[in-house]
Amino acid sequence: MSASSALFTEAIQRNVEAALAEDIGSGDLTAQLIPAAQAARASIISREAAVLCGTTWFEACFRRLGAQVEIKWFARDGEAVAAGQTLAEIGGNARAMLSAERAALNFLQTLSATATATRQYVEAVRATHASIMDTRKTLPGLRVAQKYAVQCGGGKNQRVGLYDGILIKENHIMAAGGIREALSQAANIAAPGISIQIEVESLDELEQALAAGAKLILLDNFDLETLRTAVKLAGSRAELEASGGITLETVRAVAETGVHRISVGSLTKDIKAVDLSMRFEKL
Repeated sequence: MSASSALFTEAIQRNVEAALAEDIGSGDLTAQLIPAAQAARASIISREAAVLCGTTWFEACFRRLGAQVEIKWFARDGEAVAAGQTLAEIGGNARAMLSAERAALNFLQTLSATATATRQYVEAVRATHASIMDTRKTLPGLRVAQKYAVQCGGGKNQRVGLYDGILIKENHIMAAGGIREALSQAANIAAPGISIQIEVESLDELEQALAAGAKLILLDNFDLETLRTAVKLAGSRAELEASGGITLETVRAVAETGVHRISVGSLTKDIKAVDLSMRFEKL
């Protein structure tokens, strides 16, 4: 997913419009306490160490209100920031800045949280052959945003949705009549460039998938010993992905089994927002 793609641009517009509509509604009553033409300046401060992400969403919140706001960033998406660090300085119409503040910070602290968590996992598997992958377990409405945040943290994206990749799971296999049948049908319907992955729950199912020509196989909840056996069994015939209950404490051991990919749902679904603040200055 490219940060310059139409999907990316549309996601920002959709996310920001929804966030501002939810927060402002028919109008910001409190902001009316401030004279309409009053200007203001503010700084964005990080209260903890993190990986910054979401600056484009942050800026779009102010632009959407038509505010002539100037924003000077001192860090970019994907960069590590320290506790107490000033991330940006903002100047412009006071009312607009106050109205956009909460939505803008919500995006910045949420996406920075996903980028930060991803960076921790990426660092944990450094010098192995495993890549950290995301899943579809994202916050509703923020799929593209969080997948971008995973990239900023050094992770890699899987399919965006059900429309751009095939993942054959247990129920699909049962409905199709078996592993070979499911893979055959998937090959018939997949357009060029569409990935086909199949999930297996045992070494026997792995052998069936390999025999049927699977090139991308998800190993669901395999223990470490079974993962090592699976890697030896597959050899160079397929790319293997470990998934299921993997934590920051266990991910290194999983990577050292020799799997190629490790998918971690908690990167996007179990995050804790980064603590950021917007401090206004007296003019």
